[in-house]
Amino acid sequence: MALGRLSTVYSHVKHKRESPVKLKFGVVVVSTSRFQALRRDPRVKDLTGDLIEEKLRESKQEVVVRTIIPDDVKAIRETLENCLRKGCDVVIFAGGTGISKSDVTIEALKPLLEKELPGFGELFRMLSYREIGSAAMLTRCLAGVYRGAVIFAIPGSPHAAKLALESLILPEAGHLVKHARE
Repeated sequence: MALGRLSTVYSHVKHKRESPVKLKFGVVVVSTSRFQALRRDPRVKDLTGDLIEEKLRESKQEVVVRTIIPDDVKAIRETLENCLRKGCDVVIFAGGTGISKSDVTIEALKPLLEKELPGFGELFRMLSYREIGSAAMLTRCLAGVYRGAVIFAIPGSPHAAKLALESLILPEAGHLVKHARE
């Protein structure tokens, strides 16, 4: 039993060591209200997008696409395709993951995924539960692989984005991309 565990740990460490360190990211904030506010005034702040970009740059990652789009299935899918055309290894969609009728990010992305990573949502909700309690059950998020890229859909609050990036996405992004392209 101990030998099997040691082998698994070694394999995980070896895979991470062989994974790409610098990746190209797409950062997409999905929010109709933010999208409309930005169209009215280009100086409108995007706290979640700013936080994600800052965390990625601190980690020496390249942000290739940064945009705000409305809660719209077609816009979400077109933006994903644009990110892939621009060479993104990882695309993070922040927002549109709630349970209101207008929240369609999960519905737009899930059918496209070739492989889904249910552990991402499970771990994110576990971490959220530790911070906010039973309200964590409202948290919808998603991770998976589409055309060799790793796709994440996370809640749109700055706190949720920080939690997802620091605890889950940044520690495993290279490892995930390595496996997605094998």
